[in-house]
Amino acid sequence: MGDTVEELRAAERRLQAAQLAADADALDELLDDRLIFTLGVDGKTYTKQDDLELQRSGAQALTRVDEEELQVLADGTTGVTWFLGTLAGTAGGSVFQARMRYTRTWIRDDVRGWRVVAAHASVVPE
Repeated sequence: MGDTVEELRAAERRLQAAQLAADADALDELLDDRLIFTLGVDGKTYTKQDDLELQRSGAQALTRVDEEELQVLADGTTGVTWFLGTLAGTAGGSVFQARMRYTRTWIRDDVRGWRVVAAHASVVPE
């Protein structure tokens, strides 16, 4: 079980690095095609294609992803990660910095490895 947890922890950190680098190709591999992402600020939902378009268009660019805390639960081919940290960058032409909590549900298979199938993000007060 320990190896599975460490594999999922590594996948979460690859996801963070891909977000920071705006690496749409890496995100394409780490996000399941059925992804639904809920943003706690407005409650809107987004798809994998929405996320990839943000990266490819440059509409969102992160300059900072600082992990403060990362909890990982893995059970077989399903896992959950809870990230707490500070993100900074630009979104829609506006500069932002926010302390965020992400909860991500992951699924794994032997061909594609770990992929995010559902996620939720909320701003955490400083």
